[in-house]
Amino acid sequence: MWNPLEVKDLITSAEELKSMVGEPHETVVKKSIGQVESHVIHYLSMSPLFFLSTSDASGRCDVSPRGDEPGFVKVLDDQHIIFPERMGNRRIDSLLNMIGNPQVGMIFLIPGLEEVLRINGSARITKDAELLAEQGWKGKTSGIGVIVKVEECFLHCPRAFKQAGLWKTDSWPEKEAMPSMLEMFRAHLKINGVTLKE
Repeated sequence: MWNPLEVKDLITSAEELKSMVGEPHETVVKKSIGQVESHVIHYLSMSPLFFLSTSDASGRCDVSPRGDEPGFVKVLDDQHIIFPERMGNRRIDSLLNMIGNPQVGMIFLIPGLEEVLRINGSARITKDAELLAEQGWKGKTSGIGVIVKVEECFLHCPRAFKQAGLWKTDSWPEKEAMPSMLEMFRAHLKINGVTLKE
């Protein structure tokens, strides 16, 4: 049986890791920019989904999906973007993390496109009603928006999506074989001593 305390040959230094992987090509390093230019604006205008990575002041991490109509992440200027905080389950894990540690990572997707757009930066939470109203978001928001100052912006190659076959609908599992979200939800609550009524 596997024992996490008996794992051997752990890699513990950057030097050792780099010696095994090698150095990245110059174009891979230089593709990262610190601004929102026209191609990025076009990509964001078509993206209905991104994954938001945050961590609290102690380093505990969280990733959550954010979806809305295409283009819901708006460009304020060549270094800042903004997205709405919609009404949800009120856990607000990401927002609480931003208060303790403003650094965020974002991965944007466009359905059918295998390349993703990555943005890393620092976030601020605003309740500026005038600024939020100017964005023209449809539907109700929580009255909160998140402004991200873009520090790194770059395309990520399509290898992961190609290997996963994510957009190949003929390779998708049958619906009946999918995990039951309700059963999983109930099982996790039960582990924590909570039982849902039917």
